[in-house]
Amino acid sequence: MDPDSVKSTLSGLALGNVMAAAARDYKKEVLAKGRSQATSTNEEVDLDELIDDPELEKLHAERVAALKKEVEKREVLKRQGHGEYREVSEGDFLGEVTGSEKVICHFYHREFYRCKIMDKHLKALAPVHVATKFIKLDAENAPFFVTKLAIKTLPCVILFKNGIAFDRLVGFQDLGGKDDFTTRGLENLLKKKGIISERKGNGDDEDGSDDEDRRKRNVRSSTVQDSDSD
Repeated sequence: MDPDSVKSTLSGLALGNVMAAAARDYKKEVLAKGRSQATSTNEEVDLDELIDDPELEKLHAERVAALKKEVEKREVLKRQGHGEYREVSEGDFLGEVTGSEKVICHFYHREFYRCKIMDKHLKALAPVHVATKFIKLDAENAPFFVTKLAIKTLPCVILFKNGIAFDRLVGFQDLGGKDDFTTRGLENLLKKKGIISERKGNGDDEDGSDDEDRRKRNVRSSTVQDSDSD
């Protein structure tokens, strides 16, 4: 079977599942409203008549349309490379940056420890903030854009809107100047700069992971000190 056909079928199934869930939610709301009305008026309510209510039908249609539009939008963004933290080449860089409204690009060096720290946090944020594209570019293999964008310190995270660089993070100077900043700290900074929006859900997993990493480092540090004192 044609791979594109398989993807299309799977996408259709996913959309169908969303629509079915919306229909179930709608039915539950209708039944709940019917029971509520029956309780408040102490009278029986014709649920068939309620379900045929034009206003409820309109509300249901609007909800289904909004869900469908959101699913379609996410699919388009994913085809454009959103939803994951990817490495791109210098040759692809311009197309990647101009192909999306919001783009975060990390210029990095493979041997720099702080670049690896930035990688970790950006990788955690990319699937959460699908509206923004997250990419990285090896500075050693991109001399033209390193010069063009006047990049002198790594890591350097440049923020683009509609293909135009409007802000940047240089090193960790905006993150307290320390290596142990949290994913949430970086996320809040990027929100302030307007390159990402508020996430849905509490999203505490990344912070928990950061806290665990710090706890392990503190334990190792304490062990080394105890060992030295012996």
